[in-house]
Parts: sequence; structure tokens; C-alpha cells
Amino acid sequence: MMDPPLSSLRSLQLCDQEGSESADSSFRDVQDLPVPQQIQISNITCDSFKISWDMDNRGGERITHYFIDLNKKENKDENQFKHKDVPTKLVAKAVPLPMTVRGHWFLSPRTEYSVAVQTAAKQPDGEYSVSQWSEIIEFCTADYSTVHLNQLLQKAEVIAGRMLPFTVFYRNQQRDYFQQASPSYRSRDAQCSRMLPAVKDDSGSDGSPISGKLEGIFFSCNTEFNTGKPPQDSPYGPYRFQIQADILFNQNTNIYFGDFYCMYTSYHYVILVLAPDGSKEDVFCKGRLPELDRSNNRFLTCTEDSNGALLFHHAQDVILEVIYTEPVDLSLGTVSPISGHQLMSLSTVNAKKDPSCKTCNISVGR
Repeated sequence: MMDPPLSSLRSLQLCDQEGSESADSSFRDVQDLPVPQQIQISNITCDSFKISWDMDNRGGERITHYFIDLNKKENKDENQFKHKDVPTKLVAKAVPLPMTVRGHWFLSPRTEYSVAVQTAAKQPDGEYSVSQWSEIIEFCTADYSTVHLNQLLQKAEVIAGRMLPFTVFYRNQQRDYFQQASPSYRSRDAQCSRMLPAVKDDSGSDGSPISGKLEGIFFSCNTEFNTGKPPQDSPYGPYRFQIQADILFNQNTNIYFGDFYCMYTSYHYVILVLAPDGSKEDVFCKGRLPELDRSNNRFLTCTEDSNGALLFHHAQDVILEVIYTEPVDLSLGTVSPISGHQLMSLSTVNAKKDPSCKTCNISVGR
């Protein structure tokens, strides 16, 4: 059997490690093998990184392999359904450094890892002699790039379905949220009766570049097929603020694709960002998110009729979560109770993506 390829580490031998000792009882420590020093991590992406280190020349000619011990840092808030990462030792033949480590099965985006390295010499009997472990280095993988988001965008477009007309954006909350004095809500300005942008939570894909960074206000726009109106049920509260669509979405608004995910159900969610042209969050989105044509995309469109009036349509077969990036004055819309139920089980607050869904995952870190 041939040894695993060197530069990409796609073929791996996996084994456990305890402490700073070699995991395999057949490995033998050899004092004259150099210990890697000054570990350097560079070119970090959502599912790869480059690693290099310094070594003295003592015993260097005997090195045949490198062992890279990669461990995910424990996160108590981690998605309980997500596949568990195990301590992983990557075995590769010795090659000129830096070496690229790549693999979406053991690397996830925006995740903290620790890494340590051994040098090794393969013996004629197939066993390894190894050096002592290097120091432990910590690093964090990156967000999805626009290349990865475009892959998600293409998958979302496949299931978006036909476009349905709508006229209002709406946002559900508890009654107190919409009252004049609401100091308990950080996303409300009680004195000015405004809804304020808040930092997006961690719902959706782990690699989404907007989670924990983009500021905005979540709105919905989906309608019921039989009535053409917003549904009367909501997971977010029994009171609803409605605002005419053209106030938030018009020819001066840019639209971006933010994410595509599901939560272990048949429902799929698409996150879109509406940012007024030239605003702070518009600048943030450019270069990070795929920009959509406001009048011609598969999710949410704004077009003009022959009289110059704006018409709006949304995709039928996905649930749209629309983030508007500027404050919204309550006086621009209306607040009223809904007649349906508050379906808390459908809430997407900090909801994590199903990593096993073939519809909304791409072949990089989850």
C-alpha cells in the first residue's frame, strides 16, 4: 500500500493520543529525531490551513513522516446533534514546508483548534520511531468565503419554487416590545419608538460570515398560499408589526444572500440581507456575501410595473429570514395582535444547521 499523499493530507491514518506521548504502543521515542519548534499557522480557510515549523539538523535525514495532532477545543454550547469531533492524528510523509492540511470531515469553519507536531522515522518492520511532541499552538478556522456561499446559493435556488406576490414585511414580538417604555429590549429605543438593529445570533451555518457580526432587524415576508397574506401563526410572539414593502426594499436597497439551512425538519430557510446603498452594513456585505439582482433572483424581488409602481415577490418553497440593517420607526407601520398560535418550536434563534442534510450542505466544513 502506498503512503498517503503529502501536500493535501487527504488520505489519513487516525489514532488516539493521550498527553504528550505517542498514542500507538508500537511507536518508539528516539532522542536524535528533531522536535518541531516555532509552529506557524497561515493561509487559514474554513476547512484548511498551512503549517510550518523550525527544526535543527540533528537526525533530520532520518525523518520520513510528520504526525500532526489536531484537536477541537471543547465548546459547551455546541450543537448537541452535530457529529462529534475526535482527537485526530494526521500522518503524512515528510515534505517541504509549509504543508497544507485540508479536510471538511475533521475541520469546521469558525472553530478553535489546538495542534502539535511530531517528526517520525518509519522502520523496516512498519513501526515508527518518533520525536517528542512540539509545543501546542491554537488557532481558529475562518468563515465561509464568497465561493462557498455561492455554492450554498446555487443549492438554495434549486428548491426555491415559484414566486408569489406580497405587499408587507412583518415582525412578530411580545406585546411589551412594541410598547413605549420597553427598557428590557435592547433592540428597542423606547424614547424614539424605533426598532434598532441587533447583532445577528449564531443560527444557521457555522461558517456564515454574518453571524455575530452583522447588525440588523429580522423581518418575514412569506405569505399563505391560499390567502396571499402573512400567516397567523408565529414562533416569536402574538403581536405583529407590519410595514409596506417599499419602505424597506426599493431601488436604493441592495440585497445579499446570507445563508441556507434547515433544523432537522423538511423546512429550509434562506437568510437575505437588505442594506440601503452605501450604508455601513452595505459596505460590510460587499466582498463577503453574494449580491443579488433586486429585480431578478429566485428569492425576493422588487420590480416596476408600466406605471412605475413597485411590485414584490417572494419564493414559495423556502422560509425567508430578511435582515434589514437600519433602524425602523414604529410610526411607519402598524402593530396588531395575530389570531393564530405562538409556535415556539419553529423559532430559529441560535438554531443550528443539520450537518447531515444533503439539500443544504456543501462539501466543506459545516
